[in-house]
Amino acid sequence: MWPAMGKDLGMSDADYALILNLFMISYAIGQSVSGKLFDKIGTRLGFVIAIFVWSLSSLFHFAVKGLLSLAFVRITLGISEAGNWPGAVKSNSEWFPLQERAIAQGIFNAGASIGSIIAPLFISAMFVAYGWKTTFIIIGAMGLLWIIPWLIVFKKLPKDHPWITEEEKRHILDGKAEATPEEEAKKGMSITQILSHKESWGVIICRFFMEPIWWLFVGWMPLYLQKTYGFDVKQIGLFAWVPYVGAALGSLAGGWYSGMIIAKTKSVDKGRKQAIVIAGIIMFLGLMATIFFGDTPTKFVIIVSFVLFGFQFAIGNIQTLPSDLMDKKSVGTLAGLGGSIGVISVITMNFLIPVITKTSYTPAFIIIAAFVPLGVLSIFALIKKIRPVNT
Repeated sequence: MWPAMGKDLGMSDADYALILNLFMISYAIGQSVSGKLFDKIGTRLGFVIAIFVWSLSSLFHFAVKGLLSLAFVRITLGISEAGNWPGAVKSNSEWFPLQERAIAQGIFNAGASIGSIIAPLFISAMFVAYGWKTTFIIIGAMGLLWIIPWLIVFKKLPKDHPWITEEEKRHILDGKAEATPEEEAKKGMSITQILSHKESWGVIICRFFMEPIWWLFVGWMPLYLQKTYGFDVKQIGLFAWVPYVGAALGSLAGGWYSGMIIAKTKSVDKGRKQAIVIAGIIMFLGLMATIFFGDTPTKFVIIVSFVLFGFQFAIGNIQTLPSDLMDKKSVGTLAGLGGSIGVISVITMNFLIPVITKTSYTPAFIIIAAFVPLGVLSIFALIKKIRPVNT
């Protein structure tokens, strides 16, 4: 909706870059803040707060009058939206045995990708029918309604949930010892303590190099299609959803693959690392292909589908690493830290893109292609073996 929204509000591409970066800065802050918040107040209430603020922020887009008011709602949107990811990692660590966590994270990520498939079609249709203001009202209202079934379904954790049978409880808690009252009362590690482990830096640095791959296409693909091929909002909606099919499939495939390897080898280390290496190869080759072969809109979106397949194949496993390394009181904090640092990399790229893509997007594709092996190597260099750190 940006081309039409920007025109109504009298904003330029530079304003778009500024708004995008304000969102990403608030998103980076929100990752760390919400990760710590989820560890402190729990998953159930954490999601209620995050989705409530996100929904109101979306809804109040209808009232923006210019750059300042748009910046405000995008900042609150970014802070609240960030809570989804550390919250999901923490929730998966509570509800799934170790070998199933990556597929659970993959399903969560696939849901986000399916949303990205549906959203361009849904939003473009709503935009054409009602305009961008009403579209934001509808999206915000849908978020508020989501809170109701969440509170009904997510009553308690597995060990106390009234809908969970003893057999299901044993499966969920497979490999996890029942916490003693002393362990339940124990506080999570501080950020300083978490950062004292080189394994935490492996997660953080990998997120720094990997995150721009996703956000380059999410944030800039609509403008790329408009500038390169002269697409309008409707045409963007018809094309932009295609790569997210690849992303959704990658989310499921990456989780399934690592779970299969873990079950076969009894090694979390092998399962996670093999999946990340395979995904890195797919992403690197795909990004090279965007440069040499993506010379039509159809070719471009098909190639991007493979890139996002590879990204999601990897990221579900990368996002699961905090639950492999940390106790349950510190999972959200590390997940949030990794997300925050990843977003800092995205923000840097968002500032660079308008400068380096004046004549071609090739320099941007080259940079993020170089990020792929650096992200993979950070896992191998800093996490010699994926297992709980000594606290």
